[in-house]
Amino acid sequence: MKILIALVMVVIVMVVAASKYKFHPFLSLLLAAIVMGFVGGLNEEQIITSITSGFGKTLGSIGIIIAFGSIIGAYLEKSGSAKTMAHWVLKTIGKSRSILAMNITGFIVSIPVYCDSGFIILSSLNKAISKHTKIPVIVLGVSLAAGLYTAHVFVPPTPGPLAATAALNANLGLVILLGLIVAFPVSLVGYFWAKYVQKHFIDIPDDAVKNNTLSNSKTENSSHTIPAFLPILIPIILIALKSLSELPAQPFGEGMVSKLVNFLGNPLMALLIGVFLSFKLKPKVKEATHYHWVTSGLKEAGIIILITGAGGAFGAVLQATAIGDIIGNTFSDFNLGLFLPFLIAAVLKTSQGSSTVSIITTAAIMAPILESFGLNSSLGRALTVLAIGAGSMTVSHLNDSFFWVVAQFSGMDTSTALKTQTISTLFLGVFGIFIIMIIGWIFI
Repeated sequence: MKILIALVMVVIVMVVAASKYKFHPFLSLLLAAIVMGFVGGLNEEQIITSITSGFGKTLGSIGIIIAFGSIIGAYLEKSGSAKTMAHWVLKTIGKSRSILAMNITGFIVSIPVYCDSGFIILSSLNKAISKHTKIPVIVLGVSLAAGLYTAHVFVPPTPGPLAATAALNANLGLVILLGLIVAFPVSLVGYFWAKYVQKHFIDIPDDAVKNNTLSNSKTENSSHTIPAFLPILIPIILIALKSLSELPAQPFGEGMVSKLVNFLGNPLMALLIGVFLSFKLKPKVKEATHYHWVTSGLKEAGIIILITGAGGAFGAVLQATAIGDIIGNTFSDFNLGLFLPFLIAAVLKTSQGSSTVSIITTAAIMAPILESFGLNSSLGRALTVLAIGAGSMTVSHLNDSFFWVVAQFSGMDTSTALKTQTISTLFLGVFGIFIIMIIGWIFI
């Protein structure tokens, strides 16, 4: 109980320091990690090791991807391709449905693509649409993040629900089917929250929408539309093919084709290919210009990478304190049905930041007690996987790398991100378990 109380106090201090005193989140996250390490009983060496390994592990998986995504974004913006994409999207779906379009796009993309990578890839499109519709990028970002996050925790083949499916010996096909049924309406909750944020949280000048640049500019040449999308589409397709290759059916076999798909579909390689495709968006420029555009992208990536790494360090220290075991032992004796895996996963998620760690840990806790809770049937096991997924998104805040990706790529300060993105994940998770428990009540 002492460590849980300390965690709550540390998070409150971090929020106040960031919102009132403008203390930089990079430093506050590292200081919070040190404090929680001592409270959790770690010695000096363990604290330093956890911070450095957590920082390195987080950046090892996403740091280069952020850099590549920022370079692609710089080229899309400076070459005019972002403007081309925005025109095409708005012409196709209409300005009034831009927020919904980003939500649905995120949902589809995140089924094969990790949510962090998906947000980075699509952030340039987000900013382009914001520029031409005058819808704040924060609003579009919250809607996009909801779509990405929902599919990420509910629908295999993303790693978390896939691991939980295996740990609980659930039927993969049933998990995918029920995951899609649950995930889509949950994703729409994020869309409605984004609309609420647009109306109540952000001031927009009255003449901004009337005089937006879309209505006052010529339509882009449609022949340039497809090339403009290639730096985004090709990485998404490659990553999706990798996910398909890793299915139990092994559609690409086990030979050279499978190895090539898995190599090129790794997010790092897929985004690198996207970088080189972005070079072709504006081929007739000086070599020095290419150098400056790449530098511009890397400068934007630098702060994002450091803050994301610090969030990973904070989460790693919390994991080293064995907070997961404490929470698991606290709640496992309560007979709460499907609400129990949700509750354990939610507390784990809020405490240590990683949705995947939350899912895997909760699945390990639930596996031996499914029968005693009446969840031993095929449907019960599948719904347990989804209940864990709902908990693993409740809530995303300062110790979650996805929180910082959304905040930094959407231009949010810490206070705004907590009031928009964090609250969004609370609503998503609660509505998700509500739907899951109704299904369980009817069919189990």
